[in-house]
Amino acid sequence: MSEYIVDRLGQLGDGIIDTPNGEIFAPFTLPGEHIEGNVENGRVNSPKIIKPVSDRVKPACKHFKSCGGCSLQHASDTVISDWKIRKTQDALSQVNLHPEFRPIINSKAGSRRRATFAAKRTKKGALVGFHGRASDVIIEISECPISDPILLSGMPAFSQFAILGSSRKAVLRISATVSGNSLDVKIDNGKKLSATEISKFAQICNQFKILRLMWNDDVIAQSNPPSQKMGLADVIPPSGAFLQATKSGEAALIKTVLEIIGPSKRVVDLFAGCGTFALPISSKATVHALEGDVNMIAALDSGWRAAGGLHDIKSETRDLFRRPLMPDEFKKIDAIVIDPPRAGAVSQVVEIAKANVGRIAFVSCNPATFARDASILCNNGYNLDWVQIIDQFLWNPHIELVAQFTK
Repeated sequence: MSEYIVDRLGQLGDGIIDTPNGEIFAPFTLPGEHIEGNVENGRVNSPKIIKPVSDRVKPACKHFKSCGGCSLQHASDTVISDWKIRKTQDALSQVNLHPEFRPIINSKAGSRRRATFAAKRTKKGALVGFHGRASDVIIEISECPISDPILLSGMPAFSQFAILGSSRKAVLRISATVSGNSLDVKIDNGKKLSATEISKFAQICNQFKILRLMWNDDVIAQSNPPSQKMGLADVIPPSGAFLQATKSGEAALIKTVLEIIGPSKRVVDLFAGCGTFALPISSKATVHALEGDVNMIAALDSGWRAAGGLHDIKSETRDLFRRPLMPDEFKKIDAIVIDPPRAGAVSQVVEIAKANVGRIAFVSCNPATFARDASILCNNGYNLDWVQIIDQFLWNPHIELVAQFTK
């Protein structure tokens, strides 16, 4: 065995040792720690910590090293927050941008409101949990400190679904979202169900407070609409639709976006989803909301119409990658909200850069593509005033941010 000193954290949270022959990765280690282990293919797979640093903490979950969900439970909150800020700063510095960074806002343990479980039938019953680290193996879990307890309350139902609705070889993909005190569940990769089995599934849903169950592509049980509060509206998202990971994180994102748009009276919301930003904004301004998914934009529109008392929202289904909003379509617009997927929105940002809209609230979940898109805006007369990281992904390398651009 060889001894090493960890130099830094990598993009996915592994410790990295810089050597003359290249990087060596060491999972579950922290910068400054002395470790020992054998290197195989540039990686110390089972490092022994010889000299820990003071920022090492006891993992909150007993499944930490086997479950693939978290990678940084061994690090203090300060280490993780500083690392996420530094990762974003490094991405921006690559395009020569050095904005102010506000203090990070963190979601708390037990607040994650959506998760994707894996389940399969076994000889003795069923196995329910998360996939192991870099593996297709299902790690059965008895706890999950990041998840809302309501999510975990559905696990007995997920087990029954696997026993009744899957083959021994199939693995069910179970997407669960908290809705009030209940669950909204979408399951993929299940077998075709008989009428008797569907009736049994409905009974299980009633027993475990599952408001809606989509099995493959069909809703087979629904007792009440699984609504989500967005501003003053109650929205019923399509089954499995994207929502922000935590309610507190979503609230912080909305508050920051509202701060950026300020007193603007006419706002465009690009990649609007089910209305996370458009509906709260409509309490103070008219909104043109654009989204590529027809079912999500329909949910937004229905929620707005049912709420009443809000400013007008023009809802439009539009593929902004293939048909971005053009500069002349931004005429008379005071502010833009844009929340693209991880790939960013380079084609749309190029057109925004040609427009003359004074304020942009840019929400991103990928520092690298955000830096690319920010560079386009700043090279065309915009200022990147500040960045706010809102960490909804406790003990995970994922980053969510909001940035203010002005012109």
